[in-house]
Amino acid sequence: MTSHQGERALVVVAHPRADSLTTKAADRVHRRLKAAQYEVDLLDLYAEGFDPRLETADEPDWKDPGKTYSPEVRAHMARIDAADVIVVVFPVWWFGPPAIVKGWIDRVWNNGFAYGAAEARLAGKRMLWLGLAGGASGGYAEAGLNGAMDTQLRMGVSNFCGIEDAELRLVHDTETAAGEQVLAEAETTAADFLFGEAVEG
Repeated sequence: MTSHQGERALVVVAHPRADSLTTKAADRVHRRLKAAQYEVDLLDLYAEGFDPRLETADEPDWKDPGKTYSPEVRAHMARIDAADVIVVVFPVWWFGPPAIVKGWIDRVWNNGFAYGAAEARLAGKRMLWLGLAGGASGGYAEAGLNGAMDTQLRMGVSNFCGIEDAELRLVHDTETAAGEQVLAEAETTAADFLFGEAVEG
């Protein structure tokens, strides 16, 4: 495996239960990145008590891209800024990420930081949206749900904010498949994007 010593990864996880498949999958990704010698920052939105509500302090000011946002938001911006790679691990609820992820985007991926500045501040980073979906892949494809989520997350967030090397990958059948099978697939899926390789063994 290629060493990524000196590089930094931000792993964002969004699930209220510490024993959930989503949290366990994020832990697998975390360990995989550590094995590749990334410095890993694990951001558990629920465990850290992130408030997804957009209040006036963090409302974008279109006339002032240099607006100073709340201390909580500035701290999250710094964590994104420091990362070379961002991986968001989430359960697919109502064919999208949980509300806390949407709130994190609303508050933190803000005007003057993620977009609206003279230069694309986040350009050059890599980003993986790793979703754990209960339904089968065939049903998602038939209904066009994969494409809708890809448009929302990869294009609407990552690409819009200058991150061209971004992908949405879904692990399906999480309601029916064995837990270990789901976790192995999540790790393999993440490793394929991050390193271009499958997990050995």
